[in-house]
Amino acid sequence: METLHVELGTRSYRIAVVSHEVGLGEFARMCAPRSTAALIVADENTDPIAERVSHSCKAAGFQSSTVIVQAGEATKSLEWAGELYDELAELKADRQMLVVAVGGGVIGDLAGFAAATYNRGLPLFMVPTTLLSMVDSSVGGKVGINHPQGKNLIGSFHQPAGVFINTAFLDSLPEREYRSGLAEVVKYGVILDADFFAYLEANVDAILARDATVVRHIVQRSCRLKADVVEKDEREETGLRAILNYGHTFAHAFEAVSGYGTWLHGEAVAAGMVYASRLSEALGRVDAGFTERQRKLLQAFQLPVGIPSEWPADELVAAMYRDKKTEAGKLRFVLPTRMGHVEIVNGVSETLVRRILAN
Repeated sequence: METLHVELGTRSYRIAVVSHEVGLGEFARMCAPRSTAALIVADENTDPIAERVSHSCKAAGFQSSTVIVQAGEATKSLEWAGELYDELAELKADRQMLVVAVGGGVIGDLAGFAAATYNRGLPLFMVPTTLLSMVDSSVGGKVGINHPQGKNLIGSFHQPAGVFINTAFLDSLPEREYRSGLAEVVKYGVILDADFFAYLEANVDAILARDATVVRHIVQRSCRLKADVVEKDEREETGLRAILNYGHTFAHAFEAVSGYGTWLHGEAVAAGMVYASRLSEALGRVDAGFTERQRKLLQAFQLPVGIPSEWPADELVAAMYRDKKTEAGKLRFVLPTRMGHVEIVNGVSETLVRRILAN
């Protein structure tokens, strides 16, 4: 079992990256040695996996209970968080109750938010089942739910006790969701690792074929790159961690205006990165070839690189002003300067943003 270490002092944890389920319960026991009970949270799509996780946890000595929630982005809500609170209360959960999130980003965010807020904090164990959650949302401790006015407006930082990534789960992942996760993988190359971006370009066919060795490599590298950033800026206090949001100011606006669930998160991020690169191009920070290189790779992964012309610009811009990166009422973006490096740019002109959206 290969593991990566996220060094955060008393909140440090390990990420296991394997291609099998053997050892999941034992790894959970190692990560949460004081926990004797576990509440497994899954949705209708990951229910079969949750059953196997429950069996593994019971074999490792946990008293295991499971709650199945409705699938979809709409589940990231106060209503569904309340359902988890009710279940924890019914179980008379103490502060050592291990919350096990089995699913994609929605389940990780929802179960993580419940773990962060119930009884002032319960240990959390992540078992991501989608590519996007493996390389992004399961690592770093961001948990939260949506508000009608914006995505992830209600949330907290709550680091997991451990993360168990079984890339074999991806074998049955629907094609659209698998490709959606590749957007976040591409993002790591653009913001942090030019060589990794070149590796993705050179291995498109193997990645799309879900070659086990290649998939493990892109998952491990993505997790390592994210962990490196989180270690330096766990709670976004220095501004470094904000670079992980490359393309997300546009993406979150796309999701909000189209209606959550119309586009998968990774699809919105793919288009968002292209628009952010074009914005950087308009500001003279990169050339057209830089943007084209991203667009070409994203298109090879069959991801969106533009938005429908009928989406109202006024609503898109209004959503951007609600973005968490906005400061003092001024638009703020993460923009590239070269492959493998991005910067935070404050006070970007709304007029320029509208022009980019219109083209």
